[in-house]
Amino acid sequence: MDILLLHSTFGLRPAVHAAADLLRDAGHEVHVPDLFGGRTAETVEDGMRINEEIGRDELLRRAVQAAAPLSERGLVYAGFSLGAALAQNLALADEKARGLLLLHGTSDIAQGATVDDLPVQLHVAEPDPFESEDWLNSWYLQMRRAGADVEVYRYPGAGHLYTDPDLPDHDAEAARATWTTALGFLDSL
Repeated sequence: MDILLLHSTFGLRPAVHAAADLLRDAGHEVHVPDLFGGRTAETVEDGMRINEEIGRDELLRRAVQAAAPLSERGLVYAGFSLGAALAQNLALADEKARGLLLLHGTSDIAQGATVDDLPVQLHVAEPDPFESEDWLNSWYLQMRRAGADVEVYRYPGAGHLYTDPDLPDHDAEAARATWTTALGFLDSL
């Protein structure tokens, strides 16, 4: 399975490489573009500044550019937080997408977006300061209306980026459960 894995607003950090290695060890071919051009952040605020400096449109353009040479193969789009939002946009626009794995984030859904039973799995903290309960309920309904086959996994007490062992949000138990479930999801595609 070909997977495009997009980093969070912290940039291409060791945890993203570790996740890519975990997926590779499970037999997947994983592509991990650096959307920040080598920059990384130590705090959410620093990451937001980098994100704003580059701009949402440019980040999406960079993600599209990374996906373009691979999309004919039928990619699984995956990402962490900001990267999940970008992955969602790419997957909903790619008729050959094989799946969408969202870790810690979602995005707005374009009016009239449609997919043909696209398998989608979301893993998110509960509560999550960036993914409110109301937002997630609305997002779920919109994704279902668009034709996606959606599974949502919530992790009570975990921090927003709980799969990253180098951040204060890390929750080892939630991270283990996430990766076990995510690997099963990928194996089913």
